[in-house]
This record gives sequence, structure tokens and C-alpha cells, in this order.
Amino acid sequence: MRFSPLLEQLIESLRCLPGVGPKTAQRMAIQLLTRSRENGKRLAHSLQEAMTKIKHCAQCRIFSEADYCEICISTHRDPTLLCIVENPIDVTVVEQTGGFKGKYFVLLGRLSPLDGMGPDEIGIAQLKVLFERSEIKEVILATNPTVEGEATAHYIAELAKPFAIKTTRIAHGVPIGSELEYIDSNTLAHALAGRDMF
Repeated sequence: MRFSPLLEQLIESLRCLPGVGPKTAQRMAIQLLTRSRENGKRLAHSLQEAMTKIKHCAQCRIFSEADYCEICISTHRDPTLLCIVENPIDVTVVEQTGGFKGKYFVLLGRLSPLDGMGPDEIGIAQLKVLFERSEIKEVILATNPTVEGEATAHYIAELAKPFAIKTTRIAHGVPIGSELEYIDSNTLAHALAGRDMF
């Protein structure tokens, strides 16, 4: 059965969301039209507002409605400590720990030539300017422990060398509360290579 053109358009638009296939998009659209028209209008308004008013912070590139985010303008943050992450959601995850009091830089991706993601696409030029103009003493590389994430971390570490900036990498390996017999060999190899003094 074919739906009306507007309903087909709504279903297709909902499919842009991650994990939403044709059937799920169809159910969502039918639900909004059948039982939740007011919620649908509120959703449409929120989407319109977010798409037009939310941008990236001019310094760290996380989402912000102002030119500079609250973290970048805070006087309670250590400007000598910079944590580099791949995505804005990673900032939220680090912030939830309550243990980091420095500033951030969001790459908005990672080096992946096959996906068309080179240094220009992940903001390396902007990061280099930040290295040149700021008082950063240590960079914490918090990219994901994937092949691309490791390559990105290595690239940034090399970029920081001429500026005499200490470069560290977040530890990765055996999770707290786990047992060695259930850890895969790659994770265990990373844990052994990156072991700390006890």
C-alpha cells in the first residue's frame, strides 16, 4: 500500500535517524499522526529551533547556542590541560566522571581516508592554531581505541611535538570488575603494553 505523498515524505525523513529503518519510521510516523499530533508539532518546532540556533563553539567545537560554550568561557577550568575527543557526546561522557577540569577540543570525526576524513575535515588546522596561541601544557588524547582513533591520536601527538606540549593517551585495557579469562586478546595486549606502576 502506498501512503499519501506527505506521509511518505515524513517516513523517509524519519529514516535519517540512526537505527531507524523503514518499518520503524513508518510506525513512528503513524503514531505521531494518530495519537500524538501535538507532540509531533512540538518535535517539529524543537527540530527547527535546534537546526537554526545550535552551532559549534568557536574554540572547542562542541554544540553551543553562543559563539563560545560554557566550558571555554569558564574561569574555573585549567586552560593548560586540553582533552581531545572525536565527538561532542564524548565531552558529555568525560564530564560525567567529574574528574576532568581542563578544556576540550572536538575533532568531529577521526582520520579515515576511505571515508574522506583527512586532517582538514577533523579540524587539524584549527587545533594547530590553538597549540600556537594558547597556554596548553598537556594534551590528553581521548580518541576511541579503534585503528582510525589510534592513527588520529598518533597524528595529533606528532603535531604537538614542535610546541613542547606533553601528550598523554587515556588508558585502555581491562575494565574494573572483569575477569581476565573473559577479556579478548587485543584488549589484554593493550593493557599489558600500557601498564602502570602499582
